[in-house]
Amino acid sequence: MSDFKKLHDGSKLLHQPNAWDAGSARLFESLGAPAIATTSAGVAWAAGYADGGQMPAEVAINVAASIARVLTVPLSVDIENGYSDDADAVAQTVLRLIDVGVAGINLEDGGDAPSLLAAKITAIKKLAAQSGKDIFINTRTDVYLKGLAPEDERVAEVLKRAALYKEAGADSLFVPGICKVDEIKAVVAGAGLPVNVMDWPGLPSAEELHQLGVRRLSAGSGISQALWAVAGDMAKDFLATGSAGPLVAKAMPYGDLQKLFIPAR
Repeated sequence: MSDFKKLHDGSKLLHQPNAWDAGSARLFESLGAPAIATTSAGVAWAAGYADGGQMPAEVAINVAASIARVLTVPLSVDIENGYSDDADAVAQTVLRLIDVGVAGINLEDGGDAPSLLAAKITAIKKLAAQSGKDIFINTRTDVYLKGLAPEDERVAEVLKRAALYKEAGADSLFVPGICKVDEIKAVVAGAGLPVNVMDWPGLPSAEELHQLGVRRLSAGSGISQALWAVAGDMAKDFLATGSAGPLVAKAMPYGDLQKLFIPAR
């Protein structure tokens, strides 16, 4: 069992603050994150692309390589829909991610047919095995996030998809947007896979999520969005007055930032 897979064994709730570049990943690792996961939205914005399948796969691979270079803990990257509708092309992209040091991926169904995501999972696992490698696939279903089923049918639809994805070889199930205790309970009980949820208004506390059997909690793009807002406000003040404002007093010291990236001797 890989070190990353062990982190989903349920002994602790795996907190993933979701990095967007090598710097944020190294910072989160230094704060005690046992593994680093990325936010696809945050990565896309930092690279100058819109979220939602607009970033080329080549850029995603290069970003992943730059993050893996600075980490000593496992790295999982969010690759949206795999940047292709062709299952074999997605598998080839994932193989390249494995080669640059990635231990896990997030792969989503979005508005696509569940059968397409299942085909991608199967192709990834097959190619990885043929290459003597493995990858942890955290399969994201957008049933809640995009309202792909009526409210009273969402749990059933999630479980239907979970069964399909598990059969294809998925290692865990990510259900962003779910937040009601009874619905989380039902998904945890019926999915047959470790369940990952996302920070969301109304979501139970981390302690309660752990008691409910949730294995992984993601921050999503929230931290990166907050940083964009802070940077925008400070730049606005600087452009207007020549001063970046009172938040400068809270800046992380230059020396502390430098230490994050100076290799241990």
